[in-house]
Amino acid sequence: MDDGRPLFLQIAEALESAILDGSMPEGAQVPSINELAAFHRINPATALKGVNRLVDAGVLHKRRGVGMFVTEGARGALLEARRGEFAAEHVAPLVSRAQALGIGADELAAMITKEMGR
Repeated sequence: MDDGRPLFLQIAEALESAILDGSMPEGAQVPSINELAAFHRINPATALKGVNRLVDAGVLHKRRGVGMFVTEGARGALLEARRGEFAAEHVAPLVSRAQALGIGADELAAMITKEMGR
């Protein structure tokens, strides 16, 4: 699971991805901290840090004595956040580069449409 980024971030992103792809739907119970730690072979404190990141973001919520659950509306909020990240990381540089090459909005849109049709 180690791709160079902190493990707690990788845990949080793995849970986010499961919510986004529907394998962990809204309202579903999330594996316990100990289950996550055992599965990923990491320290439970690290797993807790990743889960708490999602609790702080409102993606997960705790039910006292029961466990951790996916919050209603979490998928939509995650999609919105990921789309914003996509725009900042990919679209803004693309537009900047296109402008530097003298490519207008219509021409750029036509290029994108052509690529998406492949």
